[in-house]
Amino acid sequence: MALLAVSLMPRSTEEALGGLAEAARAGCVAELRLDAMPAPDLGCLLASPPCPVIATCRPRREGGLYDGPEAARLGVLREAARLGAAYVDVEHDALEALGPVAAKRIVSYHNFRETPADLAAIHARLARMGADVVKVAVMANHILDCGPVLRVLRDARVPTIALAMGPRGVLTRVLAGKFGGFLTYAAPAEGDREAGPGQPALAEMRGLYRAHRIGPATQVYGVIADPVGHSLSPRIHNAAFEATGCDAVYLPLWVEGDPARFVAAMREFALDGYSVTIPHKQAVMAALDEIEPVARRIGAVNTVQRGPDGTLFGTNTDWTAGMASIGAVVGPGWLRGKRALMIGAGGVGRAMAFGLRERGAAVTLCDADEARAEALAREVGAARCALADLAAQTCDLLLNCTPIGMHPKTDASPVPRAVLREGMVVYDAVYNPLETRLVREARAAGCRTVPGIDHFVRQAAEQFELWTHRAAPVDVMRRVVLEALR
Repeated sequence: MALLAVSLMPRSTEEALGGLAEAARAGCVAELRLDAMPAPDLGCLLASPPCPVIATCRPRREGGLYDGPEAARLGVLREAARLGAAYVDVEHDALEALGPVAAKRIVSYHNFRETPADLAAIHARLARMGADVVKVAVMANHILDCGPVLRVLRDARVPTIALAMGPRGVLTRVLAGKFGGFLTYAAPAEGDREAGPGQPALAEMRGLYRAHRIGPATQVYGVIADPVGHSLSPRIHNAAFEATGCDAVYLPLWVEGDPARFVAAMREFALDGYSVTIPHKQAVMAALDEIEPVARRIGAVNTVQRGPDGTLFGTNTDWTAGMASIGAVVGPGWLRGKRALMIGAGGVGRAMAFGLRERGAAVTLCDADEARAEALAREVGAARCALADLAAQTCDLLLNCTPIGMHPKTDASPVPRAVLREGMVVYDAVYNPLETRLVREARAAGCRTVPGIDHFVRQAAEQFELWTHRAAPVDVMRRVVLEALR
């Protein structure tokens, strides 16, 4: 397990003392960024610190705030070590000038532009400099940049801190303990000054991800999406793991471009499974070794499992969860012979079209991408209509399988209000917000509604059970989503 350090960027001695006390209450190390303070009172701060302290005085050339004389900066680090700091963090190009100190030395390299191709060689060079701990922090411009960072952690033979900065690098911060990292960092609270780009808050690292408890045996799952910041999947699955005592963590994975390339690249790190969502449910299939026959017929995968032999198996819990959600409102057998009008022929749309045809419904579908709608209509034996002709259609069941109405564009609806008629059943795949404009207008028109939260919780519960072979804590999962959306 990696140590968890709270990175303090205080403006005053009083603020710094409060931060040290908070870090101690959380059982953490404190990184004290002295470059953020105009006149740090080292004697007051380090006389008897309540937790181990890493003294850092980062110069601007390495992304810090200090722009004074170098000799004075190194003098601050020497004094901090003399007064009781457990560690001093010194830049690789200043180690020799710093000289021997009473504290352990973290020798660091920062690159705020990119993840260099020779990262392993840079780490090796720093390790030869006699550091007590080697630190490399680089910018992730794509989630694939996390691979070299995890490799450095996994292969290190000296105590090492390695992280990818920015929102695409969060997995390296959370998984430090999984791959042998010495330490990882958190910001004191959401909205506080970040000591490094993409640094999660302490409450998130401890509460959501339980990063302080992650070790080599921890199983790793995540949601592959673009974008991913809106996803509630990390909250729902991490709460389920906590409730059932699973040593597992679930991460947001912001995958831009080809998801199959990402999944292939992560094989060497043996991640245990993925949820897959917009826009990757079809393209991810190229990276899988085996696909469940129904998912192959649907042509979309939303769940990936890693087998004991490392093979990757894809399946689809969207169609079963979708049919169960509709069935809970209308009753079993209701769909047979009914007319369903479905908007959206992407990943969710494919699953729902398949499920509706399996249950005996007649399906008419439309999509802004008319070629995609035509292709899906041929595959499942559905009729097709243009978006402009929606108002002329009659149906028993209307389904929105697009992201229209999703946060933050909550004032949008996929259909004009005139399409909604009393007695119709209206299904919306969007779960954020809890009540979409479509659902709200459908209720006002006298329709029965199937909100996206029902589908979302059911498909997540099925994923949980496929991964863990345990009963999903459905009540916990639903409560987490409701709390987040309210």
